[in-house]
Amino acid sequence: MAVSPGFINMLSWAVESLIADGRGLSDTTQGVTLEVFGEGNSMGPLNPEMKKLAVKRQDDIKYPIKWTTLGEYLTYLTKKGITPNVASFIGATTVRVHELGEKDVDPTPEQLDRMRALVRDAMKEGALGVGSSMIYAPASYAETPELIAITTEAGKCGGMYISHMRSEGDRLVEAVDELITISRESGAPAEIYHLKQAGKENWGKLDEVIKHVEAARANGQRITADMYTYTAGATGLDASMPTWVQSGGLEDWIKRLKDPEIRAKLVQEMRTPSKDWENLLLGTGSPDKVLLIAFKNPKLKPLTGKTLGEVARMRGKSPRRLRWTSSSKTAAASAPSTS
Repeated sequence: MAVSPGFINMLSWAVESLIADGRGLSDTTQGVTLEVFGEGNSMGPLNPEMKKLAVKRQDDIKYPIKWTTLGEYLTYLTKKGITPNVASFIGATTVRVHELGEKDVDPTPEQLDRMRALVRDAMKEGALGVGSSMIYAPASYAETPELIAITTEAGKCGGMYISHMRSEGDRLVEAVDELITISRESGAPAEIYHLKQAGKENWGKLDEVIKHVEAARANGQRITADMYTYTAGATGLDASMPTWVQSGGLEDWIKRLKDPEIRAKLVQEMRTPSKDWENLLLGTGSPDKVLLIAFKNPKLKPLTGKTLGEVARMRGKSPRRLRWTSSSKTAAASAPSTS
């Protein structure tokens, strides 16, 4: 038994579950008293199209969207009645989608100015800084100067930059250097969210990564990192597909997957090692190391808890040629990610 201050869930995805049940018992019973949101995506700011798509894409938890800005969401949540304290970063992906949609495009100067203004407004509402999650589309479409520009606004307000970096595998060192650059150029402190080395061939990179971080700190930058102390990660199956096929959002992605020629191209790319995108399926080393843990389609829910390899054998298909007959973001993968 121990007496301790409340714990902080610094990477919380209770943004929807607290709407359904404000008690947040899964964390509350573990002693968590603060939920911190906003790793990549945040619950605001939203434009009308974003609200429409968010409602359409809701999974098991259904709710009306009664807010527009991030501050309004946090107020909505607390007035609804919740057990934990809550805080949030503003998602770099959310800011990008607000002005550019979900396609692989670069912002014009005018669009970038509006994105910076959205960050300033969120910081005034109490955001902790900018959060990015760079292996996923459409976040991956953002180039470094764009991230520097919006993070500069957070830095001016005392906020920081947190990032699920552009790579945690084959380009791990380069991704750390990008984070250090964003921090240096924006003037904001930066935190590597879950520092790890995905894929066995990358396990030896940690010493070099630490050297780069310590060198930046020696030059006066506030670069920090956190990690989880287990050898599995959880994500969506979108992290097993190149991001070009996801340009335009979920609906366009599904349309492309119905094209036999595109599917054949995808299978080839998913089988081929590449530094152009983060292929977490290939990084696991085996479909039997990918555990399916969540589905949107009720007909697929009986597959929960099985590995991708098991399902492939059940259906007599290659793991890369399985058809889920539903949204392509139906499952999450659990895979070795550190040594």
